[in-house]
Amino acid sequence: MEPAYEEINNCHERALVFMHKMPRIWLDYCQFLVSQCKITRSRRTFDRALRALPVTQHPRIWPLYLRFARNLPLPETAIRVYRRYLKLSPENAEEYIDYLRSCGKLDEAAVRLAAVVNDESFVSKEGKSNYQLWHELCDLISQNPDKVNSLNVGAIIRGGLTRFTDQLGKLWCSLADYYIRSGHFEKVFDSYAQFEESMIAAKMETTSELGKDEEDLELRLARFEQLIARRPLLLNSVLLRQNPHNVHEWHKRVKLYEGKPRQIINTYTEAVQTVDPMKATGKPSSLWVSFAKFYEENEQLDDARTIFEKATKVNYKQVDDLAGVWCEYGEMELRHENYEQALRILRKATAIPSKKAEYFDVSEPVQNRVYKSLKVWSMLADLEESMGTFQSTKAVYDRIIDLRIATPQIIINYAMFLEEHNYFEESFKAYERGIALFRWPNVYDIWNTYLTKFIDRYGGKKLERARDLFEQALDGCPAKFAKTIYLLYAKLEEEFGLARHAMAVYERATQAVDNTERHHMFNIYIKRAAEIYGVTYTRAIYQKAIEVLPDEHSRDMCLRFADMESKLGEIDRGRAIYSYCSQICDPRMTATFWQTWKEFEIRHGNEDTIREMLRIKRSVQATYNTQVNFMSSQMMKATTNATSKNAHTHTHTNIYAPTPSISNDESINLVSSSIELAELAKQANPDEIDIDDEDEDGDDEDQDPEGELQHHQVALFRGEQCYRTFT
Repeated sequence: MEPAYEEINNCHERALVFMHKMPRIWLDYCQFLVSQCKITRSRRTFDRALRALPVTQHPRIWPLYLRFARNLPLPETAIRVYRRYLKLSPENAEEYIDYLRSCGKLDEAAVRLAAVVNDESFVSKEGKSNYQLWHELCDLISQNPDKVNSLNVGAIIRGGLTRFTDQLGKLWCSLADYYIRSGHFEKVFDSYAQFEESMIAAKMETTSELGKDEEDLELRLARFEQLIARRPLLLNSVLLRQNPHNVHEWHKRVKLYEGKPRQIINTYTEAVQTVDPMKATGKPSSLWVSFAKFYEENEQLDDARTIFEKATKVNYKQVDDLAGVWCEYGEMELRHENYEQALRILRKATAIPSKKAEYFDVSEPVQNRVYKSLKVWSMLADLEESMGTFQSTKAVYDRIIDLRIATPQIIINYAMFLEEHNYFEESFKAYERGIALFRWPNVYDIWNTYLTKFIDRYGGKKLERARDLFEQALDGCPAKFAKTIYLLYAKLEEEFGLARHAMAVYERATQAVDNTERHHMFNIYIKRAAEIYGVTYTRAIYQKAIEVLPDEHSRDMCLRFADMESKLGEIDRGRAIYSYCSQICDPRMTATFWQTWKEFEIRHGNEDTIREMLRIKRSVQATYNTQVNFMSSQMMKATTNATSKNAHTHTHTNIYAPTPSISNDESINLVSSSIELAELAKQANPDEIDIDDEDEDGDDEDQDPEGELQHHQVALFRGEQCYRTFT
């Protein structure tokens, strides 16, 4: 801004110090600020003028203030200015309403207009009557139902119906217009029906008084009855005018004409001509199919075929729509036992077009892409199997595979078809072609069926070939699907191969299957090994299972292993296994294990072995408690480090200064925490048996926890050495 403008502004400010009651100075100053486009300063100056001048001088300021507000790009400022202005001059409400309508604030415009209509003392400056204002209000709220939310539109218009009885037609139309624009089509009909009822009631009163116009009354009653009868059809017409491409509404319209063949034909004809497949809501092909079925139900097959032929030439949005038309066309011929005609139709549908196109190439019409529709090919394959020759059916399946549209089920169906006709090697080739098409996991069903059929066919005659197939299937097989194939492989080796090969397969299976199935796989492995080689062969398997399985399943394996050894009379082996397993058995969580070991010692042990078992139990308990204490100390250490780090950050101490010692209070806290944890550890096993009084050496050991732990470690080491020696 040039300095000259600012000097003039300052000059006005100095003048207003002494002449703030002079409206002329304020008007000149405000107009000068508006010309400078100083919006905020101008608005504040207008407000200062209104505060400084008496109310009798305000009419000189407001016209300029309102003109300034109307020209602002933000309507909210003008709305606030107008609200203040109307407190002084409420008779100018029409000007405010016109401004609100011009800036799109229709909700507040309707509220202001309703207040004006309800104010009987209001006199329009534009010379409008109360009815004209009411009519403007009805037009505003009925034409903008989505923008007027603060008023009960229905109640306002119905109030006008009782107030202006000579203008019922216009008010009913306004109410209907409001319901239509709001999407409440049923209320439109209700309003129309109420209007007719009111007219009939008025006519009946006139007829009873004058005794004439009975024919007119009968006519109105007949029209009202027809209106009620046509209600669903009128509602459907409104919805179709709203969206003529709504397939579902066209089907509803056909049902409304049930029993009227001519109207049904006209409706179907209008529907297929109106609905654009690219804009349709629903499947437009269903209209053509239903149209053809209508002729079929009335035994007009030639007309139905004509409809289907026209339907196959429509450019649908999706290939599946055209495929559905071809399949329905073929099924119609099948229902009337025209089998050859059905085959010709489906062969025509799957014929290669002059211009090939990819299935998902939307730039090409669906007629050039339907030859890759699996839906049509599947139906053709079923028909060929039922009514065609072996060669024609085989050609169809080969064509499906060549087009690369086959599914695993199609491959299996093809192979089963060849097997039924005793072409076993051809069926195996079909499986192999399918395997080449798919990857895991989709190929799982093909492999499973292929391997099962191969074993059923050849058994052990082509054992090496079967082994190659299994190895090929397992190459890249996900762990989730490996179990079934490994079991088939092992079964093959058990029945037709070598037992050691079967054991090798089971061994591989325990490593290849999913972690959730590994325990079950070990159980199968152990069971089969025991049946083939005897229970002593399972020792190595048990040992491997205990090493690789998680603790929960490893404990189960240890219990079964120890039970097996005890049944074989190998008591020392069983005791070594129990001792080894105790390392992963917290007495607080695995009471079943310790009870089982205790029963084992009661049956097969003596006082010394029971004493040793109880000592190991206490030592294991101490080990787990030590782990808890260690974790607690680590947490306390981490907390202490974090506290010291924060102190270092906030105080900026010298990093080379000596570390301060722990105070006495802190030492007491740490000691008390350790004592509390020790008490918790003692309370964790209330069933503990104290037998130290009977053992002179036990007193010293109980007084020395470190000695107890060392003794436990020595016992576990000896148990593990004994366990490994026996196994």
